[in-house]
Amino acid sequence: MLFFFFFFGNDGVLQEASTDKVPFDMTPDEFEFFNDKIRYAWSREEQEWYFSIVDVISALTGSADGRKYWNKLKQRLKDEGNELVTNCHQLKLRAADGKMRKTDVASTEQLLRIIQSVPSPNAEPFKLWLAKVGKERLDETADPQLAIERAVETYRRQGYSEKWIKERMSSIKTRNDLTAEWHRAGVEAGSDFAMLTNVLTKAWSGMTVGQYKTFKGLHKESLRDNMTTTELAFNSLAEVSATELSRAKDPSGIDESRDIATHAGRIAGNARRELEEAIGRSVISSSSASDKKLLDE
Repeated sequence: MLFFFFFFGNDGVLQEASTDKVPFDMTPDEFEFFNDKIRYAWSREEQEWYFSIVDVISALTGSADGRKYWNKLKQRLKDEGNELVTNCHQLKLRAADGKMRKTDVASTEQLLRIIQSVPSPNAEPFKLWLAKVGKERLDETADPQLAIERAVETYRRQGYSEKWIKERMSSIKTRNDLTAEWHRAGVEAGSDFAMLTNVLTKAWSGMTVGQYKTFKGLHKESLRDNMTTTELAFNSLAEVSATELSRAKDPSGIDESRDIATHAGRIAGNARRELEEAIGRSVISSSSASDKKLLDE
């Protein structure tokens, strides 16, 4: 049985998010359990995971409508006078339509109690998984290097080359430096980050993130995990340029940061076109992680 957990979110982004009740140090993300997507976020202050209850119930029961199941269970628990329901937080998580919507979330302890009320053969494996990731995250908080080492091992198990992994890990640091700079400039994490990323990507590659993924035949997969080493290098050049330009120009808010992202992307785009002219071919590749050998370009 193989469980997947990625400490770094999609495209290696570690961002800051918040709710009225719980401060989170990561943008809500998702992991896979038996091929079901389960959304989560980590509370830095409480040192606690929070998981989407609806997603967990769907994974455990195989129900296509986990929300309906949870609503019935929630009412039953209320009728029994169970305080578990009243103590649940709500957090904005990305819904299937791409919008951020409030949904019930539970801590690890709360989730274990909810699972007791859900008859499922997957309950025990899920409990073991919760215990494992909880310990790993606390370890990583104490020593962030562990998160990096685990990410490297995950990529190795997936068959990526050492050359590609080195470039990918470097790109994660570059991305984190940029998102930290966007935060400093007053840009909101989430949709604004996504918009700036699209501006930057289109300026250097000629395609938005969505167009790029379509070009590579991707759907929900991470674009960066399907880039060649050369593509990662040019993407990093765009992001390094955006970080340095932002530090130099000290923008305020999304509009000024968008202008800087466009400028930075063009710097990387010009470098890309100059290289392509010199080597006589495009460095934008349709290759993906389905054939990892092709990513070592």
